[in-house]
Amino acid sequence: MSLEEIRSYINSLRRASADQPLDEKDVCSDPFDQFEKWFEEAVNVQILDPFAMILATVSEIGYPSTRVVYMRDISKDGIVFYTNYLSQKGKEITSNPMVSMLFFWGEIERQIRIFGRAEQLTAKQSDEYFASRPRESQIGAWSSDQSDYIQSRKELEEKYEYYSEKFKGLDVPRPENWGGYIVKPRKFEFWQGRPNRLHDRIAYLLSEDSDSWEIKRLSP
Repeated sequence: MSLEEIRSYINSLRRASADQPLDEKDVCSDPFDQFEKWFEEAVNVQILDPFAMILATVSEIGYPSTRVVYMRDISKDGIVFYTNYLSQKGKEITSNPMVSMLFFWGEIERQIRIFGRAEQLTAKQSDEYFASRPRESQIGAWSSDQSDYIQSRKELEEKYEYYSEKFKGLDVPRPENWGGYIVKPRKFEFWQGRPNRLHDRIAYLLSEDSDSWEIKRLSP
């Protein structure tokens, strides 16, 4: 498909949204409770990887960067994911810990945007999660200098073979440059598709001087 064909295709389609209202009078008072409710509904309709989220970070010179990561834990303290601390996102979080996350569930016309501050988990927390991973993934964490340029696929496979042999018959330890982050939200936005592009958007804003959440409606 050529670029011209792509342009024609994307501008020829118009899909009407279903009429599923989202009203600020009906949502939970706490955004984590609302997240829990929507996540359960996403699981129930068998959305593929409902825990996949788009994580946005910003470089030291202001360039934004996005990628899909998996949410691996959630509590009222925040949302957890794991990565290589020396990857692009790890370096950018070091220079600017404010991040944005997006869950998009197109099948039910919903998205959740979350803005907050990312902080490294303790070594103990990262050790515990790393120990629960499949052995192949553990060795993969040693084999990949995530985000660095490499000469070929063969180089990566040779490193995997090296560490497979090095840890043969042993428990695989967690690399020091691999671990978790917890994102502590300061804002949630719940988006529900509605007809005529008059979508519902409900925001939760964390009060500066307390742990309470203020609920506001946004124009679509």
